[in-house]
Amino acid sequence: MEQKIKAYNNILELVGNTPLVRLNKITKGFTGNFFAKIEAFNPGHSSKDRIAMHIIEEAERKGILTPGSTIIETTSGNTGFSIAMVSIIKGYSCVLAVSSKSSRDKIDMLRSMGATVYVCPAHVSADDPRSYYEVAKRLHQETKGSIYINQYFNELNMDAHYASTGPEIWEQTGGQITHLVACSGTGGTISGTSRYLKEQNPNIKIIGVDAYGSVLKKYHETREFDRKEIYPYRIEGLGKNLIPAATDFDIIDEFIKVTDSESAHTAREIARTEGIFAGYTSGAVMQALKQLNEAGTFKSTDNVVVIFPDHGSRYMSKVYSDKWMEDQGFFDTETVAEAQKIQYIKE
Repeated sequence: MEQKIKAYNNILELVGNTPLVRLNKITKGFTGNFFAKIEAFNPGHSSKDRIAMHIIEEAERKGILTPGSTIIETTSGNTGFSIAMVSIIKGYSCVLAVSSKSSRDKIDMLRSMGATVYVCPAHVSADDPRSYYEVAKRLHQETKGSIYINQYFNELNMDAHYASTGPEIWEQTGGQITHLVACSGTGGTISGTSRYLKEQNPNIKIIGVDAYGSVLKKYHETREFDRKEIYPYRIEGLGKNLIPAATDFDIIDEFIKVTDSESAHTAREIARTEGIFAGYTSGAVMQALKQLNEAGTFKSTDNVVVIFPDHGSRYMSKVYSDKWMEDQGFFDTETVAEAQKIQYIKE
């Protein structure tokens, strides 16, 4: 009898159903039980595969996307990679406006996936014509037959996680989750996931992670957009200099801010302790978890889930580069000694 070939039809069938892994060494001495939802197991190595698939397939269903269409998006890198990947399989052109803050690794990856990339200055206001938001809008207006994903203001961003990430975490924890800690950039991941989880149990605490230099935490607390909060920071895919409509601020219980330096070191610590090669944003959410534990936020019976949104390979020229870390002033004498474990044998 002929054996059936067990194979997926294409790479897109691997999106979602990412593993939940207990954190052991990095949380030693913490109060509570801690688990990471590792989104790097998506085929595009980030949680953004979920929204790229969902938004594009909704556009196809509505007849907005047709053969030969061009997909345009604003991205710090991960969403762009996911859109480029989906576009390859489905046969669309892909044009991306990327922040200059994005790592060179991310930009090279986007180009290698066939995308046309426009690199825009990071430290300009959102309404500046050079900003990656405005450049994407202009490209959409100039490109016939194009659609603009607009993840920051697209409710489908939340819907993707409501339909997938939330149910997965609820099932994986057997409904025993007490806290969700997740970074907030566009806000789609934390908002959609939390909406589902709160529907199952309204007592689950939702904690968003923000960056110093971003407006999100203060806006959550005051509902005021304060431009004085805005200044340059290095973490990619976290925080914003505008208020994304894809963030449901009402469903988030609190925000906590993290620094560039501590988040970078914590990303490296995740790799060294848990063997999980995590991205910069994953380091940020783990750093937030450390600060929450130090503040006495958790009880011994709590089951805390953190979302690690992407993979360390996107940050080889940044967080995982000793030179970059040193250039940013992130190394002191002790950490330089810890980092430099490479030994050269003379030829």
